[in-house]
Amino acid sequence: MRHIPGRAACDQILCTQMISTPSIPGNPLELERQVCFALAVASRTVIAVYRPILEPLNLTHPQYLVMLALWERSPRTVKDLSAALQLDPGTLSPLLKRLEAVGYVERQRDKTDERALAVTLTEAGQQLRDEALKIPFKVVEQLDMSFEELAQLNQVLHKVIAKATR
Repeated sequence: MRHIPGRAACDQILCTQMISTPSIPGNPLELERQVCFALAVASRTVIAVYRPILEPLNLTHPQYLVMLALWERSPRTVKDLSAALQLDPGTLSPLLKRLEAVGYVERQRDKTDERALAVTLTEAGQQLRDEALKIPFKVVEQLDMSFEELAQLNQVLHKVIAKATR
């Protein structure tokens, strides 16, 4: 091994820092231990569970999220929807166009603010809610988890989101 000037001092500082910081048992860089990896894989696999459930309703997962927000409150401005869904308006706009094309929503200028675009559920969009009520039960069945387990997971995920965005 080649001698590097000051290396002993660096090694001593590094060891001191490692001793004074909380240690993580095992390899902290192991892929399976990474929260980001688990979240990414869980997201992809859970969305894959939704895909065949949403297909008969002529919805993609992102469109389903838009519809959920509109079933909570309609009409909503694009700005409000964008904030609720944590989506950039440029990402939201094509979703709204497709939902409008299938007849689930209408977009028009907001009556209270001509600069804003309001999104309203159509009759077909409102009726779709009745079919959508079955979705959570189908997801629970597919995941073979209880509502309680999924509620706990949801609570922990919202805590992670809050801590990561503060």
